[in-house]
Amino acid sequence: MSRINRRPLVVAAAALSVVAVGAVPAPALAATDVYREDFTSGLGTFTATGSVTTGTYGARLRGSLAADPAITSAPIDLTGYAGLTVSYTRATSGLDPGETFTAAWSVDGGPFTTLESARTATGAVSLRLPAAVDGRDLRLRFTLDASSLLETLTVDNVLLTADDGEDPDPPGGSLPPVSDVTRPGPYAVTIDQTAGPDDDGWLVYPTNAGQNGVDHPILVWGPGAGSDPADYEDMLRQWASHGFVVYSEVSSSSGAWMVAALDWLEDENARAAGPLHQDLDLSEVAFGGHSRGSIGTFDVADEPRLTTTIHVAGGSFDGNGPDNLRRPTLYIGGDQDFATANMERDYTNTDVPVWFTVLDDTDHILATRNGQHVITAWLRWHLADETFRRTTDFLSASCTFCARGEVTYKNW
Repeated sequence: MSRINRRPLVVAAAALSVVAVGAVPAPALAATDVYREDFTSGLGTFTATGSVTTGTYGARLRGSLAADPAITSAPIDLTGYAGLTVSYTRATSGLDPGETFTAAWSVDGGPFTTLESARTATGAVSLRLPAAVDGRDLRLRFTLDASSLLETLTVDNVLLTADDGEDPDPPGGSLPPVSDVTRPGPYAVTIDQTAGPDDDGWLVYPTNAGQNGVDHPILVWGPGAGSDPADYEDMLRQWASHGFVVYSEVSSSSGAWMVAALDWLEDENARAAGPLHQDLDLSEVAFGGHSRGSIGTFDVADEPRLTTTIHVAGGSFDGNGPDNLRRPTLYIGGDQDFATANMERDYTNTDVPVWFTVLDDTDHILATRNGQHVITAWLRWHLADETFRRTTDFLSASCTFCARGEVTYKNW
């Protein structure tokens, strides 16, 4: 589990007394931040072996006769990035002659290559990575070869940047790229308010669906109790403007209507006279909803056609909702929302990859509106194959949405 805080990351300038392979000056301010971790609230996307603790000091590895301690990052997706530099602070204490710490990197699951290895070190270092890592999956690892618990390596402020000007426009997915998910996307939007299996739902879709050969992912959205699609119109329009075909109707705690809606959309995709004929990507589907719509989503979250689920201000009443989850899921709550306690319990009980934010200054009613751009980015990541969003928008200490509230995630 990783809990993201908002403590500013500072890489202190310091004289280096060790030999560091490929050392370069600290990244310029114009560089693009790709990944950050300061370990203040845990290991983040790193995993540990051996004796490792975390705190405001960073991640501290302690020596052992049994097994050398190590911390290793999850793969960092570098799709679209080039000219990489890794920076971090490190400090050793008490190492005897012949004992060392090592920083290393690996791409695409291959063997690790040493960045630096030394007995004594203190302060910050910035190391240029070879062009071989550009655009690939990178892992970072820090290890300590020492025999006593009194011998330590402390690592902090891990930062990965890409050179300014070498990162292209946002790396491509299956939809036209955008530079800002908080703004409307490139599509004009059409709404049919008499759609669905019983002609009582809303179909919100790009007016020129299918243009340039695009197949559009699907979102089935459940409104909260006492509301209907009209109460979410601006949000449904936002998602459709980004290229998603959205279906919504008055929801219930049963998600059977969502499965029926997906069946209907499959029929629409095959109907020659329909506005979405052969324009849907039936392999990229999300169910989601607000409050009761979230509860209905839990009910059918084991639907095999799903790619992801989205739950806004809607924790299950008994804590068993997550039992049905099979795919990565997004939880959004509010710091002033009565349902957040239930969502926190659901988060604890969730075994699939999950990202959970409790938004600041947000109550039960405002949760979807305040979280709509988080949902847009999530959909673009999981349904439109914009894998760069994994790190930039979600799974890093400096993620796009980390400043909007408390963020927790696990199982990635």
